[in-house]
Amino acid sequence: MTDPSAAATATVTDLPTSGTPTGGPAGGQDRNASLWADARRQLVRSPMFLIPLGYLLLVGSMAAVPRLWTSQDPRACDVGLSRVSPTWDHPFGFNNLGCDYYSHAVYGARPSLLIAVFATFGIVVIGGGLGLIAGFFGGWTDTIVSRIVDIFFSLPFLLGAIVFLTVVGYRNIWTITAVLVILGWTTIARIMRGAVLSSKNLDYVSAAKALGSSNSRLMMKHILPNAVAPVVVVATISLGAFVAAEATLTFLGVGLQPPEESWGIMITQHQVYFLEKPWLLVFPTALLIGTVLSFILMGDALRDALDPKLR
Repeated sequence: MTDPSAAATATVTDLPTSGTPTGGPAGGQDRNASLWADARRQLVRSPMFLIPLGYLLLVGSMAAVPRLWTSQDPRACDVGLSRVSPTWDHPFGFNNLGCDYYSHAVYGARPSLLIAVFATFGIVVIGGGLGLIAGFFGGWTDTIVSRIVDIFFSLPFLLGAIVFLTVVGYRNIWTITAVLVILGWTTIARIMRGAVLSSKNLDYVSAAKALGSSNSRLMMKHILPNAVAPVVVVATISLGAFVAAEATLTFLGVGLQPPEESWGIMITQHQVYFLEKPWLLVFPTALLIGTVLSFILMGDALRDALDPKLR
């Protein structure tokens, strides 16, 4: 497995920044607002965006308020019910310990999504910030940031995550998130740097600079809004990639551990029963695939909506 966000790089390398105005600052703001408004109008008519969004809202409600979906306690187990097949009252049956499997699936959404959300937020803040600084200032600042990015890119993502988590020993949501952020920010940094380089010499930025705008104002008010579109696309796809990364690390024994509930743990604990009780593996795998695929489809829809050439 490679860097979770690296797979998205090819889909956004040709994506223009969210505004390419040729006039002054006011014209740039109008163009920028128009691009996002056009993208919003396209997205609300796109089934490839709305269907995944609806699915993710359902999964998100499982993570936020699991009691809306089940009244069963996932840790109330009866060994006598071990691996009992699904029934009307227990639609996912029981796991190998006799716990209600449906409640495990519902409660398992929370750690997977929390890790994905926090890791994505971390790579956007760190990678986006460093990419913005490197692209804007250039020179030795750009050189240092680029070499640091190269160093992290040289470390295989999966191997690095296994090594870090093995050294840490204590593995929970926060340690896994930290490792994913440490190894995953580099793609965002490169994409942001490229977007800033293509935006900082545009006429409206030069006009704002001539009017006396400070560097911080130029970066935050004029360049960042027009360079953030490809980052939004990669961040959306990275959400799904981090959900898959958590499950992969858990499956390999260096991720979350029982009694924590997660889809990765459910898959790990019941893989040996696939031929005998296939539903024990099918249900958590289907939820995992559906979530990852939904984030990818949303990222593709965002890319299409934000790229005028694809309209």
